[in-house]
Amino acid sequence: MKVGIVGASGYTGLELLRILANRPGTEVAFVTSRQDAGTPLTAFFPALAGYPQYDALKMEKPENLAGRADFIFMAAQHCVAMNMVPDLLESGVRVIDLSADFRLKSPELFKHWYEDHKAPQLLPEAVYGLPEIYRQDIPRARLVANPGCYPTSIILALAPLLKNGLVNLERPLIADSKSGVTGAGRGLARSNTFCEVQENFKAYKVVGHRHTPEIVQELSNLAEHPVSLSFTPHLLPINRGILSTIYLTLAQPMPYNTLTAIYKDFYAQDPYVRIRPQDYVPETADVRGTNFCDIGLFPDSAAGLWKIVSVIDNICRGASGQAVANLNLMSGQPEDLGLTSLALRP
Repeated sequence: MKVGIVGASGYTGLELLRILANRPGTEVAFVTSRQDAGTPLTAFFPALAGYPQYDALKMEKPENLAGRADFIFMAAQHCVAMNMVPDLLESGVRVIDLSADFRLKSPELFKHWYEDHKAPQLLPEAVYGLPEIYRQDIPRARLVANPGCYPTSIILALAPLLKNGLVNLERPLIADSKSGVTGAGRGLARSNTFCEVQENFKAYKVVGHRHTPEIVQELSNLAEHPVSLSFTPHLLPINRGILSTIYLTLAQPMPYNTLTAIYKDFYAQDPYVRIRPQDYVPETADVRGTNFCDIGLFPDSAAGLWKIVSVIDNICRGASGQAVANLNLMSGQPEDLGLTSLALRP
């Protein structure tokens, strides 16, 4: 199988290359980067040196890609893929897009949060690439919209409850999420420099984060009812990882053991969701470098609500690892092919 990576110079591109190096039967046919075209891949990412297929690769401009790969990962920034994907699909290539370009189903909503969509005709076709929810649709897809990192942690935490109609939707759901610095990408920004991040902890985009409509769209689909969400992201002084704490009230009281059984049954066929025991609070270190999502359930009887803690690796499960899981499903391979590494702890 030949794959290509458009926008390979970022963190998600590097993570894709790291995972694909250990995925049997995969040839990385090309890697692109407009800014770094002509640079040998292993000079740009020295950590990849020693892998024969990577030693021969050079960054190139994203031109004349049709016919060179069976699947293409779009790892470029938002609003790039929508200009390229129509021609790629027309040429017979299947695409996994890691940006936000095809996640939202409404062109008007996309315009509100980003800009005018250049390929609105493809929005209904794009399959949201969360395997636990859309596993039946992903294998047949030409175009998969890989979920965002925050949405992945929040949707997986809430899916069993919403799908079973167990949440009191008259009150808003509250998602308090923290991410490592790699979530901001590899570009230079003063707010993400070492001195600004180290020994610091801060909220950002407290109202109006771009992931909000994506999360609301998918939660509402699960509930088959409009869902109200208050989402607040924070920046952690760590490289990778997301921890989301979600606060909610149930439609009716339920014992811990019953709720846990519902979660375990819902995810019984899903290799990358682990429901943790009540006395253990999930940590980002438990999933670092893996495709796992760990979930803990905590009743807060005094406050009359439940707290759900969900942790993922934002670059792996929240981006590139999930993209490879989608590749596996699209190509009829085991979902965990190339994704069996244990957590990088410490």
